[in-house]
Amino acid sequence: MPLIKLETTAALDDLEQRTLCGKLSRLAAEVIGKPEQYVQAIVQGGLTMLHGGAAGPAAFVDVRSIGGLSPAVNRTLTERICGLLANLGIPSERVYLNFTDVSPSAWGHDGATFG
Repeated sequence: MPLIKLETTAALDDLEQRTLCGKLSRLAAEVIGKPEQYVQAIVQGGLTMLHGGAAGPAAFVDVRSIGGLSPAVNRTLTERICGLLANLGIPSERVYLNFTDVSPSAWGHDGATFG
């Protein structure tokens, strides 16, 4: 049930997107402490985005989970995700991350909610 969604200006081909999706999925499962079979990872590259009013390499990462998020987990995710994005040429000062702890009753899957 964790979701990690990356939106970025980086132009990524299909293989790069799938590879990055896999890395983000494993990272989310590991750091949040949830089975990867429940993680959904999404990567959207090549988007138009301004950061601080200026064009250039940038990214937004949305992380949602039913439990498992905390200040320490969020810091670790931020550090590790920014490290991955630096490999794409996106400086950490041009990355925003958003963390949302979702109520089990507000998350649906397989015809039901988790709570």
